[in-house]
Order: sequence, then structure tokens, then C-alpha cells
Amino acid sequence: MSKTLSKPQFMLGWDIGGAHLKAVLLNAKGEVIDCLQLSCPLWKGLDYLQRAILHALQAFKIKPCDVNRISACHAITMTGELVDLFENRHQGVCEIAKTASDLLGENVWFYAAVTDEIVESQASFARPNFIRQNFINLGDVHHQTSRIASANWHASACCVALQAPNALFVDIGSTTTDIIAIAGAKVVSEGISDAYRMAADSLVYTGVVRTPVMALAQKLPFEDDNEMLQVNVAAEYFATMADVYRLTGEIETDDAETADGKGKTQLESVRRLARMIGHDVDLNLEKWIKLAFACRSIHVNQIKTAMQKQLKPNMLIIGAGAGSFLVKAIAADLKHEFKHACEATAMRPTGHIDLSMQHQIEVCFPAYAVAYLAQKYQR
Repeated sequence: MSKTLSKPQFMLGWDIGGAHLKAVLLNAKGEVIDCLQLSCPLWKGLDYLQRAILHALQAFKIKPCDVNRISACHAITMTGELVDLFENRHQGVCEIAKTASDLLGENVWFYAAVTDEIVESQASFARPNFIRQNFINLGDVHHQTSRIASANWHASACCVALQAPNALFVDIGSTTTDIIAIAGAKVVSEGISDAYRMAADSLVYTGVVRTPVMALAQKLPFEDDNEMLQVNVAAEYFATMADVYRLTGEIETDDAETADGKGKTQLESVRRLARMIGHDVDLNLEKWIKLAFACRSIHVNQIKTAMQKQLKPNMLIIGAGAGSFLVKAIAADLKHEFKHACEATAMRPTGHIDLSMQHQIEVCFPAYAVAYLAQKYQR
């Protein structure tokens, strides 16, 4: 007889990435109590993940000794298996799952993506030992690593689809952009692997924080002495997109280390951006801010082009992630209705959640999604 998800007092959703750990805490009513994003450079070792999980539990006032009790249940999705600490994704998923379970106890469930397209295309496909929909326990993780690996996008889209049956969901994070079509309340995807999604422009490796500026283009437009030039870009890790969006004044989530390990003031961001085109910074900040907006324009066009491959007429666009401000701007440019993910999912925060916290929830949206789905499938 298969196990069923326990009904806890609290549900914690976890999104374990290669650079960040995101966590969202729900009460028994499905209301958001709190959320956080922590730096977690997983490529340096699993001990960074252990410390980040313990930090999150402490912030949520849940003692590690309590996690085996029914008062707390945990739903986990991940992308951290991609870091070069692991030889392959299979090893990464297994080791991350074991590390998390050792700290969180028995009431831990892992999200595994399964699409209707996969089931229909594989007549022999079955869901062995799945615990209610897309969740499995630790004992079966090693059999399902290809569906657990980097499946946070699928959890987010499934959560959105429950409230927005026809939409384009776009999550622009610190490193990547997920572009997911939803039709008939189902996720539209013939494949779930990163390789498939990158080929289909459903996964675009660009974000608003950690992406190197050198990944934007080989040349950038730059106005110098009233002359507009197309200047070659240094193939060096001198600046990131966080520098660009600091200078445009749009970024809100900015906890990643800078390219040179120095500060995040306007002048320091300008200095890093100037290096990208072979310049030292001068005090004419206006031209460097113009360069930042030129970088923004190229970046927006990259994401917009990928979105248009899946966008249908009059389709609702739903944005999430640290770069949701870009999704909103693109939707306006394309003349499509836009909603933030919190709004589209009718998310229910507790009374103390303010607008700043709602933005943080959207940054941590995959963690919210797995918590919400796991709690829904208990009922």
C-alpha cells in the first residue's frame, strides 16, 4: 500500500539552486507566512547547502529536531545538480536529495516533472511509486533523477495553470529565463530536459544578475565624443547584468557577488561596465548609463524573440523571478495583458506580507509552487 503525504501544520517549499537556496513557508491554510533567498554556492561543496538549509530553518523558527514530526512537511525542487561539484545530473540529484533528507527528516517529497505529452508518447510509461501526482520520496529518487533534475520550471507552470489555464509563463531569474506555454490548464512541453528546452527556446540561459555582459553580444553601441560607435566587447568576466540593471535603476534582488568582488555603488558598476569595451571610467556618467540601457535593449530583444515563438494572440503573460520587471515591459511592448505570478495564482499571504515580501515570493516562486502543489495534493 503506497504512502500518502502527511498533513502537517506547516509546509516548506525548497528550490535548491547552484547559487541560491530559496524557501517559502506556508501554514495549514496555504497562506504564505515567510520566504527567503540565501546565497548557496553549491559548487564549493555540499556543506554550503547544509548551512543554508539550517539557516532557513532557524529563520522560520523551525528547529532541526522538529522536522521529523508531522508539524512540518517539505517539498523540494532543484537545479543545483548542474554544478560541477557533481560528475553528472544523476549523481547531483541523488546527493542533494540525501543531504536535504538528512537534515529535514522523513516528511520530505521531491518534485518530478511528468507531462501529458511524455505519457502519450510512451505507451509503456507508468508512474512507479509516485506519491500523489508529481511527488516521490527519497527511496525512489534514484529511479527518477531525469525527471527531478531542473524541474522547478514545471512546478511553477503547473501551479500557475491551476488559476490561469491559457497563458505564457515567463520566469526571468538571476541566471536563466524559463518561457512556458500553458493551454487548457496544462503545461505545453514535448520534453523536460534542459537540452530539449534550450533547443526549443523554452530555456534561455540569460538572467538579470549573474549573466556576464560578454554573453550579450560581440559588439555594443557606444556614444563617445558625440560619435556613435559599434565597439567590440571584451570576452572577459568584467561585468554582469546586475551592473546593467543597477545603472538602469530596475533591479531589486541583488545578493550575488560582483564580477570583481567589489561593491555595488553606481560608480563601481560603471567602472566594471566600462572595462567591457576597453575603457577606464570617467566622470561623465551619462554616457555609461546610456550604455547600460543599450545593453538592456539587446537583452530584452533576446528574451522577447524567444517569447514570441510560443506567444499566441491575446495570450495572458505572467511574470515571475528577479527579472519580472522585464517580463512586464516586454508584455507592454507586445500589447499583451500582464500579471505578476502572485496575482495570477491568487496567492494568499498572511496579513503582515507587504509589497516587498510579495516581490521576494515571486523571486522564490518555484519554492512557493512546490509547497502549494504538495499541500494541494494532500487533500
